[in-house]
Amino acid sequence: MAVTAVVGAQWGDEGKGRVVDYLAQDARWVIRYQGGDNAGHTVVNEHGTFRLHIVPSGIFNPETRCLVGAGTVVNPDTLLEEIDALQKAGVSTENLYVDRRAHIIFPYHRILDDLRESARGEGAIGTTKRGIGPAYAHKAARIGIRMGDLLNEEWLKGRLEQALTSVNRELSTYGHPQIPLGEIMEKVHFWRKQMGHRVVDPVPMLKAAIGEEEPVLLEGQLGVMRDLDWGEYPFVTSSNPVGGYGPVGVGFPSWRLSEIWGVAKAYTTAVGAGPFPAELTDESGDILRARGNEYGATTGRPRRTGWFDAVAIKYAAWTGGLTDIVITKLDVLDAFPEIKVAVAYRLPDGSVTREMPDTWMLEHVEPVWESHPGWETDTSDARRWEDLPLNAREYIRRLEDLSGVPIVYVSVGPERGQIVPARER
Repeated sequence: MAVTAVVGAQWGDEGKGRVVDYLAQDARWVIRYQGGDNAGHTVVNEHGTFRLHIVPSGIFNPETRCLVGAGTVVNPDTLLEEIDALQKAGVSTENLYVDRRAHIIFPYHRILDDLRESARGEGAIGTTKRGIGPAYAHKAARIGIRMGDLLNEEWLKGRLEQALTSVNRELSTYGHPQIPLGEIMEKVHFWRKQMGHRVVDPVPMLKAAIGEEEPVLLEGQLGVMRDLDWGEYPFVTSSNPVGGYGPVGVGFPSWRLSEIWGVAKAYTTAVGAGPFPAELTDESGDILRARGNEYGATTGRPRRTGWFDAVAIKYAAWTGGLTDIVITKLDVLDAFPEIKVAVAYRLPDGSVTREMPDTWMLEHVEPVWESHPGWETDTSDARRWEDLPLNAREYIRRLEDLSGVPIVYVSVGPERGQIVPARER
């Protein structure tokens, strides 16, 4: 494994949690390298069903150290809630740490997120209003507060005074009440007491781990099509899910990253606004949503559904640097007599492209469909490649051809054991 990144190869919600949980059985470190608590990773194993928003999905292996990396933004309240839920389920969190460089999401970030999104009206992006964007904006503006700041009250107070000057100035433009420093200081005192011992400088530990060639797993959030730079801007998240950002968000040389595994559903889903070329708004889309339980792990919002988009996966393979792909939720397609794949886009002028257009053009493309026969057979009990129906195997191999990246595993259910090797490694 060496150092492997697991990234979303579509619009997010691809099933990265189950893949990280599976691979974490052999990892010594599992590290979240970007994002916040605006998307959840669902994990089903012998401990139960968990929806993790910030805790790395490797937490279920007691031999694995889990780190919330420097590239993330952390809502301490969410983190404490998840820690409590895990401990009540009998899962140890002793090896859970937070990089002192990770930025904090404060209550005022969520307020600003709500106010800004509401002010956009019909141009709303579809943010979860969890404060992710404002927290990253403050990081870039150098008025953000980092987890390590919790450990020095005098320094922290000065930083918060500076931040609140800017925050309250903006709140006044919306007619929102000002936020007093004392109210925020009460919060940080509580956070310091509850989780100050988890705040670390992981660089020395990671230097030792990588130097000794311990297996390290990097966990991304959302997907390439929501990447701040490479996604369909402005309908994107405020960080970089692409695998190349992993070493930056964790803190080691990029040449140490040996593999980037992309996770993609056997179809596509998306939450929020923005172009979604392969979207289905008919009965097939409803069946996908029902069979796949396609509702957001964070918000509960129904996800938009569609057939597999080969243009997007090929784009993600290049920009995301994918070396391997895992296909999830193949079993959701078991009920369909016919399955389609968008192999290209038809532009408004009638021409056809297999490249990713800019966002304004993506709004107006039509998918060029390729049809495949379904298998109409339950695949949830498959454990070997040979157990899958022939049509299912041929479908997977076609997706592999279209993406240009080897498909190494296929999942046929939510549980850890429902992962089928698709080729020898």
